[in-house]
Amino acid sequence: MEIPGFTTKLRPRWYRTSVSAVHPYSWSLHAEAVVLVPLLALAYAFVLRRHPAPGWRIACFLAGLGLILAVFVTPLENLALHYLLTAHLLQNVALAEWSPALVVLGLPPAAAAAARRYPAVRVLTHPLVALPLWLATYYAWHIPAAYDTALRHPSTLLHLEHLCYFVTGLLVWWPVLTGRLEAGASAAYLFVAFALASPLGLLLALIPNAVYDFYEQAPRVWGWSPLTDQQVAGLTMAAEEAIVFFGAFTVYFVRFMRRDETALDLKHARWTR
Repeated sequence: MEIPGFTTKLRPRWYRTSVSAVHPYSWSLHAEAVVLVPLLALAYAFVLRRHPAPGWRIACFLAGLGLILAVFVTPLENLALHYLLTAHLLQNVALAEWSPALVVLGLPPAAAAAARRYPAVRVLTHPLVALPLWLATYYAWHIPAAYDTALRHPSTLLHLEHLCYFVTGLLVWWPVLTGRLEAGASAAYLFVAFALASPLGLLLALIPNAVYDFYEQAPRVWGWSPLTDQQVAGLTMAAEEAIVFFGAFTVYFVRFMRRDETALDLKHARWTR
């Protein structure tokens, strides 16, 4: 059946998309929405019974879950799974950066402190472990062979890819948002994260040819060629990382400067007594 607004290319017989073609603007229920979100909600309810949290933290956690639902229930899911690299990269950054940040912000400080008693948590959330794991996950899954293979196995490898993004996203935000690092160290950490992650999006935007076979063979929507889609995806990814990480860096840098000024004022006050 022909769907207005998009066209298909002739494909070799061996080529298989992940699933049968579907309407690009239909809504769906993906495992990340029907499995991950309820599990996280139940786990959070259990945590709140032992460690109550203020309303703003609960709101942050619920916003993180809402974001997962938004990218896996709305038409963005079908666009990502069948048509556009840009849509898929938006899902990736939501899972690897935005949602994990909100979920970690939603944790009661007492719960984060209790979790730090476990050696595995202390090791995995150490800045020199968490950041490399997150970067390695981002870069490894964006290797064309890995990316294409995951998309052609949406019931197995694609779920694993998304789980890797989310878990390492929790780890990368943990040192900053749970108070493990002081303001100055947090600013430095966030700047390094931004500096090391942003080249991936810029690289996708600047490469002169489309690198993902899956999306080269996908039906076209919006009149975008595979290369245009890749360029928009790369620029979008680089822009959102600049906003998120550089924005967070600015917040912690300002906090560091204010604390430093306060410390100098106190020293000056003691000296002039």
